[in-house]
Amino acid sequence: MDEHVMEALGRARVVIRDGKVVEVGEPELKYCPIFDKFRGIKELTKEEIRKNMQFRIDDFGMCKADRKLRMRDYLSFGVSEMISTAMANGMMDAAVIVCEGCGTVVLDEPDMVQGIGGRVSGLVSTTPIPELIQRIGKDRVLEPETAKIDQIEGAKKAIAMGYKNIAVSVAKGSQAKKIKELEKANPGVNLYTFVVHTSGMSEDEAVEVFNYADIATGCASKHIRGIGHGKQVYYVGDSVPIFGITARGRQIIEARLRATGKKAEHKPDAPQPDKLL
Repeated sequence: MDEHVMEALGRARVVIRDGKVVEVGEPELKYCPIFDKFRGIKELTKEEIRKNMQFRIDDFGMCKADRKLRMRDYLSFGVSEMISTAMANGMMDAAVIVCEGCGTVVLDEPDMVQGIGGRVSGLVSTTPIPELIQRIGKDRVLEPETAKIDQIEGAKKAIAMGYKNIAVSVAKGSQAKKIKELEKANPGVNLYTFVVHTSGMSEDEAVEVFNYADIATGCASKHIRGIGHGKQVYYVGDSVPIFGITARGRQIIEARLRATGKKAEHKPDAPQPDKLL
């Protein structure tokens, strides 16, 4: 079966089969400033979500064998943009991210990191797309037979491949803790942890994010934003803050600032309560 499940706009569950959106769940959020800015979507309805996801399939081939693997930057401060910039600058030599049709992958080309991660929503599960695995490189896919998603095992694979400065994207604070433990167990290896897709995250998970991660996206998370602003953690972004939790996290953000020629803007972050989870 060709099936790819995502938590997409507003944390709605979306199922894609054979290049078509076949199921859209009820969104938990009704508004996203990023999709308002870039796609003019004022309210996240099931129909708007379906249209946007199908647009991505038709536009760059998301969930298809011929999907584009290299793309230009999409956001000023998206996680894929920050990782690709850090790789281009020599701060990192590999990234452990997730790709539909492949699962967890280990990449060392900045433009491929951007192309794969820049326009795909939170991937929950996926099935193998053999042509896509072949194009990325079977040796770079954690488990080609199943397209397994496991970022901890992906980080172990990157270390085994000889990389020393590795970006790892995760979606939970507990995963950030495991990545930090893995880093301590491998002297000479630096694992830079990026926590993404944080809307709806529990307070306990958010606490672990700030204890163990380098960078976290604020998304629509009341706990990530609350802790980040409460601790006065360095951040960029207004409607969707990106927190540089550690000194090296801040360095990554500052590298992106230099690359874009932008200045850090710390504006009051006061979204409406009904827009946070």
